[in-house]
Amino acid sequence: MATGKNTNIEMMPISTGRKTIWHLQQMKNKGQKISMVGTAYMDPIWASLAEKAGVDLVRYTAPGECGADRERNIFWWTRAIRKMAPNVCLNAVMQTPQYKDGPTAVENGARILTDGADSVMCMGVTNETLQYMTDNYIPVFGHVGCLSGWQTGQFGGYRRQGKTAEDAYKIWRMAYEYQECGMRGMTIEMTNIEVTNAIAKKLDVPVIQVAAGGAADGSVLVIFDLLGFLPDEAMAKHSKAYCSILKTAMGGYMAFDHDVKEGGYPQEEHGWHMDEGELEKFQNMLDSDVH
Repeated sequence: MATGKNTNIEMMPISTGRKTIWHLQQMKNKGQKISMVGTAYMDPIWASLAEKAGVDLVRYTAPGECGADRERNIFWWTRAIRKMAPNVCLNAVMQTPQYKDGPTAVENGARILTDGADSVMCMGVTNETLQYMTDNYIPVFGHVGCLSGWQTGQFGGYRRQGKTAEDAYKIWRMAYEYQECGMRGMTIEMTNIEVTNAIAKKLDVPVIQVAAGGAADGSVLVIFDLLGFLPDEAMAKHSKAYCSILKTAMGGYMAFDHDVKEGGYPQEEHGWHMDEGELEKFQNMLDSDVH
């Protein structure tokens, strides 16, 4: 019976070439390392380049001020990234109000997945909400160790975690309980090598280290570190720059600015000319123009 309402739902297609959370699990099972990049608010272009380079997983956060802006933006931002990077595995960072309870988390997670993400990340999610999400087929690739953003306050800031046996065990329990509640993989941040080893070796899901080292199933760097956006003195201990995109970009800007101001650009070869016959007609029009 026709209702006049459009019931067609446009779903993000998944091709056989697209890497998903399932592929990451297969990589762990085979002992293959997983590479992960954080694209830091400049996601579409850098995610595209990461995919072309063979990177397995990209984690991203929507642009905008914390809170409502990012909550609104994550959906169209996911579509923009997926359009530029159709095959890389995408992990979307949800904002805390988006997973304040199970039904809210499933609603928002499902929308993000429909727009093209392969999994979502809920920083500090409760076991109850996580279980509700996974019971409703929302794949969560989460986070343990030092929590990011405002949640670092409970640690006294962005600090190393697991220094004492008690703290190390708390991190281990959090990771284990997350796995038992259905989390499909996790990053572990700012933990010592021993804690990283214990979690990565004892858990069945992929574990990727962030500023932690150890025998994790893979590693992640943010593009500011990886591509050399920051000066050497600003680099964190765990960071490694594989190129200097900042110096390259600045050099290009300076050379362009110099050429424009000194007449080096554009040259004759950077333009083109009219056909001689059309040029003659054009000049006659100009000569006969009374204005």
